[in-house]
Amino acid sequence: MTGFVPAPPAAGCRNAPVLKERGQREVFCGLTGIIWLHRKMQDAFFLVVGSRTCAHLLQSAAGVMIFAEPRFGTAILEEKDLAGLADANAELDREVDRLLARRPDIKQLFLVGSCPSEVIKLDLHRAAERLTERHAPHVRVMNYSGSGIETTFTEGEDACLATMVPTLPATDERQLLMVGALPDVVEDQALGLLEAMGVKPVRCLPAHRAAETPGVGPDTVVALTQPFLNETAAHLERRGARILSAPFPFGEEGTTAWLWAVAQEFGVSPEVFERVTEAPRARARKAVAAAAETLRGKSIFFFPDSQLEIPLARFLTRECGMTAVEVGAPFINKQIVGPDLDLLAEGPVIAEGQDVDLQLDRCRAARPDLTVCGLGLANPLEAEGLSTKWAIELVFTPVHFYEQAGDLAGLFARPVRRRAILAGLEGAA
Repeated sequence: MTGFVPAPPAAGCRNAPVLKERGQREVFCGLTGIIWLHRKMQDAFFLVVGSRTCAHLLQSAAGVMIFAEPRFGTAILEEKDLAGLADANAELDREVDRLLARRPDIKQLFLVGSCPSEVIKLDLHRAAERLTERHAPHVRVMNYSGSGIETTFTEGEDACLATMVPTLPATDERQLLMVGALPDVVEDQALGLLEAMGVKPVRCLPAHRAAETPGVGPDTVVALTQPFLNETAAHLERRGARILSAPFPFGEEGTTAWLWAVAQEFGVSPEVFERVTEAPRARARKAVAAAAETLRGKSIFFFPDSQLEIPLARFLTRECGMTAVEVGAPFINKQIVGPDLDLLAEGPVIAEGQDVDLQLDRCRAARPDLTVCGLGLANPLEAEGLSTKWAIELVFTPVHFYEQAGDLAGLFARPVRRRAILAGLEGAA
């Protein structure tokens, strides 16, 4: 059995001192989460109550063609709304009525708050209750904040799922609830492994359709697939569910530890676990090893952006042979990322929050081989001769579980190889 449990380093980072910074931040806003959520939830629609800037952000980030029918849109607040010269609630009701009349396939409608709607104190919670009464039972209207005033971009998904939890039906069924929006191909792989081990029933949040929405109760065991679901986890615990403690399923080691935590909870024998995971584990190790040839011995620096930083640092240092200089995260919830901190060897600076100028100074002084950061910092750092990886790409790309382990390592290996090629060309010139 011990072969399935990762051997921790002599000293992990769970109790390491945390550098807490509060200053200027460089992050996307929570509206970005709509880009993957609207693809996942097939009968949901995300209506952003915001400005033209919000609409342009979503349109450019999603790359939606003008003749497509995406499951998101923007109810644009004009100057008269912001100045209080119009009844924003009446206008919102009218836009929702028009939307639902044109799109009868919508079963769940999310009113998504933005910086402008929050500045004028538009109460979208009351609006959602009012619109639910009007359009029930065909449509349920919910609301959450995607504002970038206080949140990072992955917290949009957390806020969306958290607002769903109180509406989930109660159940006494003993079940595994897999929480976090994953690409369909990745979710299918995870469900296939769990089914082969005999773990059942397994439900997913978010579900593809409203009719498949899971229940929750005291016999619900929650396996988080994303480390940024802090509020969702807290709401599920308030409903009586129990959160499994495990590293996140990035790479061969993290995936095996995540699956083993589930297997132990549901009484899967070591023999069955070995039979089910042996082949995909071997494939994952082989795929990661190919990229690790480029990454081994290289240093990496994480700016706080997605909240994936700690599990990714664990994966890159333990499976790819990299050295972490600094691991910055927007927020560190040790209840959730503690198992990954246990496996991350002591040494890197662990930072929570951000003062971007101070962190840039530390990054420039360290001159890491690779820097993981947001789009706004990547180009300036590249101009200074530093290789970068866009943090947002790690959310848009399938990276979880065994079959994606090599792709995950490759995302970090490519910019390192590119920098080496460019350096060679410059030397030849």
